[in-house]
Amino acid sequence: MRVLKSMAVGALLVALGIAPALAADPTGTWQSTGGESRYAISYCGSGKQLCAKLVWLRADARTAENLRYLNHYVVKGAKRDAANTWAGTLTYAGQSYAGKLTLVSTDAMRLKGCKGLFCTTMSFERI
Repeated sequence: MRVLKSMAVGALLVALGIAPALAADPTGTWQSTGGESRYAISYCGSGKQLCAKLVWLRADARTAENLRYLNHYVVKGAKRDAANTWAGTLTYAGQSYAGKLTLVSTDAMRLKGCKGLFCTTMSFERI
């Protein structure tokens, strides 16, 4: 369950962050730096929002709980929050998480997701 929560929060944060100053496109395939999950990031909604779909799980992350989210959107409609961030809410297993993602470079993203006082930070790399 811990891996799945980390992946879900990670997906949220990936989908939330982009840095226009970098003139980079956030769309594409991103992997958690630990390599346990991959996400397809695409524009959605009005074409200015971001969505993330869990598209791959490493064998040791393929639990019954995680597999229910495979090939499903885990983030929908994250909106630009500032020049280099996107913000949104991820609903996962009945829980909502607030998050922000920052595009650190054209091939690296960092996200921070919070539920109350509990926050998690994850990093992703473009593949």
